[in-house]
Amino acid sequence: MRTKIILFGLLFSLIILPSASSQTKKSPKDLPQQYRRWLEEEVVYIISPKERDVFLQLESDRERDIFIEVFWKQRDPNPNTLENEFKKEHYRRIDYANNWFGKDSPGPGWRTDMGRIYIILGEPYSIEKYESLTEVFPTIIWFYQGMTEYGLPNAFSVVFFKRSGIGEYELYSPIKYGPQFLLPNYMGDPRDYESAFNQLLKIEPNIASVSLSLIHGESSAYVPSPSIASEVLLSAKIPAAPYEKVKDEYAEKLLHYKDIIEVDYTANYIESDFLLEIVRDDSGTFFVHYLIEPKRLSVEQFGQKFQTILEINGQVSDTKGNTIFQFDRTIPIELDQSQMDQIKSKLFSFQDVFPLVEGNYKFSALLKNKVFKEFSSVEQDIVIPKPAQIQMGPLILANRVQKDPKDKRSKKAFLIGDIQFVPSPRNDFSREDTLYLAFQVYPLNEELRENGFLEYSILKQNFADTEKVLSFAKSIKEYANPINFYEEFALKDLLPDYYIIRVTLLNKNKEEVLSRENNFYISQFASLPRPWILSLPGPPPDNPVYLNILGNQLLNKKAIPEAKALLEKAHRKNPNSPEFALDLCRVLFMVKDYQGVKSVAFPFYRNQGKNEFLELLGQSCQALREYEEAISYYKAYLSHFGTNINILNSIGECYYPLGNIEEALIAWEKSLELNPKQENIRKLVDSLKQKK
Repeated sequence: MRTKIILFGLLFSLIILPSASSQTKKSPKDLPQQYRRWLEEEVVYIISPKERDVFLQLESDRERDIFIEVFWKQRDPNPNTLENEFKKEHYRRIDYANNWFGKDSPGPGWRTDMGRIYIILGEPYSIEKYESLTEVFPTIIWFYQGMTEYGLPNAFSVVFFKRSGIGEYELYSPIKYGPQFLLPNYMGDPRDYESAFNQLLKIEPNIASVSLSLIHGESSAYVPSPSIASEVLLSAKIPAAPYEKVKDEYAEKLLHYKDIIEVDYTANYIESDFLLEIVRDDSGTFFVHYLIEPKRLSVEQFGQKFQTILEINGQVSDTKGNTIFQFDRTIPIELDQSQMDQIKSKLFSFQDVFPLVEGNYKFSALLKNKVFKEFSSVEQDIVIPKPAQIQMGPLILANRVQKDPKDKRSKKAFLIGDIQFVPSPRNDFSREDTLYLAFQVYPLNEELRENGFLEYSILKQNFADTEKVLSFAKSIKEYANPINFYEEFALKDLLPDYYIIRVTLLNKNKEEVLSRENNFYISQFASLPRPWILSLPGPPPDNPVYLNILGNQLLNKKAIPEAKALLEKAHRKNPNSPEFALDLCRVLFMVKDYQGVKSVAFPFYRNQGKNEFLELLGQSCQALREYEEAISYYKAYLSHFGTNINILNSIGECYYPLGNIEEALIAWEKSLELNPKQENIRKLVDSLKQKK
């Protein structure tokens, strides 16, 4: 029996979103009728501005259908049931509004003020009607309470009245109208709210009580002026209530990735928390450490086994959008019942690490659950600094550590020196926790190593300034490692609140050289949910695979000499690696070292049958005018990999200088059959045929 299990975790999002897509934004009138009706009638009061903006940028009906499906999924209070209770209730409210409101207006009920408020807020807790008072225009008061989760006051009223005593009920605003507009016979100063209020108080105290403020208990004493907070309630808080709890970043993600991921995934975006830090290795190489914590992880149950397959697609691009590095990870997950029992109520944290050369980049990653077609995405700018001047790395805050881990020789995310740190992307702690701090300073000169200090401060964040609650300094000589620094802070004496931790490097005169800070908060809860971690251990730091990765990154940056040096070094350290050899051959070919290509590539082809070297061998021989040898490699390539236009053209280019026009024509004509639009090849073939 197969069952879908959803593992839930508690989190809030700290993701910085990418800029909106550059696609052309349409006008609603340009949409097909059913989508215009959906946007401007059915969901007009509950769609967020961001969702609306994205919907107007979609280009096809298929994309709009997917968006609408995701729109309702984001609002489904119980995704484990077939019925979407929110959607059902929303359309019930529309039907109710059309049946009961708008009888005195030319339009349907959903367009009226009463219809709009009913669709947004639903059934009032109570209704008071004053429609027969001769001294007050017809007035209806709807009272609501217990809606603070939507950003609304705990208790408030919404008032409707018939201005001038006729027509449709309009929404009453204390700022826009005031009590004087509720009185048919008011003859006083229109700006005299106190006089109008007192007159209304004598006629009907319940109406008077909401004429200046809609928010119950806003003030204990009467202030004869309309409530600004009530206007904010009407103009901002109530309109935003339908999407207060909706994380509408999914809309931007859908727009951003709709042409990248498979269609099956687009309706299943999952929010994630994300943390990325840059850490310098002992060798001087910078590594990107990152983690992704999705809001949920779905696994499939087969008897007593729980499994799914995750796929990570990562990409690093430079400021011009050129890809510098990309990677794919496929991770099968299989848990037994005891493991499932331990982690089913926890967050899931995927953690990974990779090296990166100096420069400014944008990092993006897709996390896909291949079984359930769910995806999450993260993006962040990265700066890998130049090594010349002294600098302090990021302050990494962890809620637990493992000192001297068993697999410390492996390269793992947030393994710094011989300490494995476990950070949270939210920097959240309880008072029972210890805050573990790690950071780096590099390069430290001899003067600072001998006479410098590190000052640590914890500051409480206030509205206007900060209050220092802890501070101490230590000599740098007290630390065994002059690059990796580590401190522990017990939090039991700090109250729940938001804090800043700051580290300052001081010279011997206690003058600031540089500083770094990070934010964290202490929760009111005694303990916080912590994730189960899936971290992929990599090879040891001295493994040449990192030289090879960095060399290819430099190659993509067009830093050819630097790339060549690293790729040669990687090959020397592991001369039996076909991958390292192939990458080296590519850069050797770029610098026109064709003999170098042959000397590296030929043993892999001859001794190991590595056919991936055939094209480079053929191209190098062709460049050296060793045409017959080149032809043999090209033909072996076609025999193994199948027809290739470029290889056929190269064969023709080799036969031609050998004077074998017939074979050259055979190759080129075959190439033209595959792509007739090669004008240069066609002209050459026609010219040769005329000379025959």
